[in-house]
Amino acid sequence: MKKIYSKFLFLTLSASLFVHTLYAQEVTSRVVEDGGTGKYPAIMISEESLPSHTIFRPKDLSVFGKKSTLPVIAWGNGACANSPWEHVNFLSEVASHGFLVIAIGPMPKEGEQTRDRSTSSQLTDAIDWAIAQNGDKNSPFYKKIDVKNIAVSGMSCGGLQTLEIAPDPRVTTAVVCNSGILPNPNTGMPGMPSLAKDQLKKLHTPALYILGGESDIAYNNGMDDYKRIEHVPVFVANMDVGHGGTYGQPHGGEFAKVATAWYLWQLKGDKEASKMFLGDTCGLCSDPNWKLESKNL
Repeated sequence: MKKIYSKFLFLTLSASLFVHTLYAQEVTSRVVEDGGTGKYPAIMISEESLPSHTIFRPKDLSVFGKKSTLPVIAWGNGACANSPWEHVNFLSEVASHGFLVIAIGPMPKEGEQTRDRSTSSQLTDAIDWAIAQNGDKNSPFYKKIDVKNIAVSGMSCGGLQTLEIAPDPRVTTAVVCNSGILPNPNTGMPGMPSLAKDQLKKLHTPALYILGGESDIAYNNGMDDYKRIEHVPVFVANMDVGHGGTYGQPHGGEFAKVATAWYLWQLKGDKEASKMFLGDTCGLCSDPNWKLESKNL
């Protein structure tokens, strides 16, 4: 009788553990929309080794290795939010094109909207984690990450966080969305990086600004940044959609298309993607929805 009971207890505990494991997987990963339009359907996932952030990455990591690795994109959210809930469509879409996107804040639940505050240093944490994972033999990302191609990116306050971290020598490019340094550093919302315009001189990589046109509250700041940047390649693209951008639209809308092309060009050397930005007949040049300016490309 004791043997039967022990066997029954073992099976019960095993079943319970199996159900718990399935449940843990369910609550710590999710497919956003249909996983994106790229070649590598993406998932949004919470990694146990970095619970302070949300990971967007191709679901199937087996296709990445020596010949094809994942460039890194560290992302900061609007309103300095410690959650990427506003940007999940956009970030999932980018990841589906073969990128490891690490967004500030724990993975949001379905429909969750949180305004807990984040800090710029969390972008550095994301970069540090990615590099460590690439060298960890026990990590699913072991030797699958392109640690020599790293972007810092963000929207609104996240754009200021991006500009604060962009001088990091490990950074390859910066993407600043609906953002720009304020004329007076201490006039922003509480918790916002208090950057002076001199911060722009510390940029050492190509930079892309994506703005929402003149109705975007950050338009003047972003355009002033663009005018001041003379020492590195910089491109500014404006679409008249206001400060909210197109992040919540299916697959992140037009902002995602432009940002993805920039990442493909700058982080993967994709010549086809570069055609969206280069020359008088560039892809965006013929799109009446966009107004463009560029320097040093």
